[in-house]
Amino acid sequence: MNFRKKSRSVLPTFQMTTMMDVVFLLLFFFISTSIFSQWEYEVKISLPSAKSGKVPDRLPGEIIINIAKDGRVSVNQQDLTLDALRGRLDRLARYFPGQPVVLRADKETRYEALIKVVDTCRMADIWNFSMATSEDKSVATESK
Repeated sequence: MNFRKKSRSVLPTFQMTTMMDVVFLLLFFFISTSIFSQWEYEVKISLPSAKSGKVPDRLPGEIIINIAKDGRVSVNQQDLTLDALRGRLDRLARYFPGQPVVLRADKETRYEALIKVVDTCRMADIWNFSMATSEDKSVATESK
């Protein structure tokens, strides 16, 4: 005789608590990164215009280097010398090879100051950099 009761198999359930934790962590991450990305664009820099200029979506972990009219270099609203910038970029290239860097130079910045920053990027083995521009106002009004 078999006195064991047949146990019905328990259907798998979806754990909502852990899912809510993950959703809240993702929400917190995206809100905090969007705030930091806005700080970089608040720096008073008048970008040169280009026909193909547009504000691209930021890539994750993208570093923005701002170059002011007088040649000052800043990252995360902190003014840096070229040597300090080189140190940061060296660490960046060592830990995150292929890291994207955006150079935001004012349209009145001397070409020499821009080339010094580009040269610093190259010496630090950063080759994935781009130049930020704004949309050409005359082309934008003609197309409307």
